[in-house]
Amino acid sequence: MASKPVTLKLQSRGKRIPKLPSETNIYVQGSSADLYERIAKDTGYSVHRLRITSGEDGKPIPNDKKITVSGAGLGNGSVIQVKDLGPQIAWQTVFVIEYIGPLIIHPLFYFLRPYIYKNAPPQPSTLQTLSCAMITSHFLKRELETLFVHRFSHATMSANNIFKNSGHYWILGGFLIAYFTYGPNSITAKDTLPLLTYAGVALFLFGELANLNTHMVLRNLRSPGGTERGVPKGFGFDLVTCPNYLFEAIAWIGVLMVNRSWTTVVFIAVAVLFMARWAKTKEIRYRKELGSKYQKKRYAMVPGVY
Repeated sequence: MASKPVTLKLQSRGKRIPKLPSETNIYVQGSSADLYERIAKDTGYSVHRLRITSGEDGKPIPNDKKITVSGAGLGNGSVIQVKDLGPQIAWQTVFVIEYIGPLIIHPLFYFLRPYIYKNAPPQPSTLQTLSCAMITSHFLKRELETLFVHRFSHATMSANNIFKNSGHYWILGGFLIAYFTYGPNSITAKDTLPLLTYAGVALFLFGELANLNTHMVLRNLRSPGGTERGVPKGFGFDLVTCPNYLFEAIAWIGVLMVNRSWTTVVFIAVAVLFMARWAKTKEIRYRKELGSKYQKKRYAMVPGVY
């Protein structure tokens, strides 16, 4: 039986969309992604800037090639609401901007120490050199993973969030840690406790490599350009939902054991709070989307704790 077109009534939700037509025609066996493309063409907005919901119950209509218009619960005369999410920015770009801050800030403080601090000795301490190398390599790894490893389930995010997201890395992970690490009066300026230093470097390397392995596992669950979710398995996944967050925290504890700065404690505390919330959200999503295929985890991020 041939597919037939239906007429959908369109309404703006929230901020008015100037070029939004009052109705549109589309085939019921067409995909919801086709609906997004049609409305995007009519309004002149990117599909990523639009959110479509049912006018009856407010249920989101996903931008998905696998879901038909009828499968989304829409029929002739159905009302849909279209929301303008505002200017968008690619997730990959967001991550690049976030991580570039501390990646630049730490070497600047390290090499410009004599010009930033009074009475700074000409040569940095071993702990300061190690701190700079560890933190810089961490964010360099992050940048390379963003460009060559990560596959994102969402193409964009609100451009307004870039300032909030970058603040954590540029201010806490960048300026704050750098200023109190490379100064002549910081504890890092004194080469003490060598065993703690060696242990910190070892913990950092373990955390970074284990974190990279987790990211590679997650990458291989998704096809290029795809948004599907697979069941993550491998080192760490039997213990917690998000071992990448666990190993991230371990790597930063290694940094703390080297630079021994209260600013690193602040950065870790804030990061762990965010990661713990994301891990719990991901556990809920896995249970909902993967069902019986997914082995439920008791702990989302830290074994025996959370």
